[in-house]
Amino acid sequence: MTKGQTEAKICEVVTRFEADYMGRGPRRINAKIMDDVVFVRQWGFLTAAEQLLAETHDGTELIKKIRSRLFEKANSQFRQAINEVIPSNIISIHSDVSTITAEKIVVVTFDENIEIKFNK
Repeated sequence: MTKGQTEAKICEVVTRFEADYMGRGPRRINAKIMDDVVFVRQWGFLTAAEQLLAETHDGTELIKKIRSRLFEKANSQFRQAINEVIPSNIISIHSDVSTITAEKIVVVTFDENIEIKFNK
């Protein structure tokens, strides 16, 4: 598999994870592999109710807290989904949500340079 095909496959498994676990997938998604890190950017993943809730500071905090907790609870399923595509040891997974742009960023760090595998 090429680097581009691998990035496309990551988008596919993350979209499936979001749909299966969170109830809906993003409207658009992009993944990039750089050295030992995979960046996944998702657009349009907030529901209409969450977008309305995000209009207040308290609502924004609530969405971030709930989304963070839900993602932490599903950490092993997310790892498994990523390892379907990249069978390397994941060191950490970070995520954050922007209620302003309705984006979610996920950063997955591996214990080795995975990008170099595509340059051989």
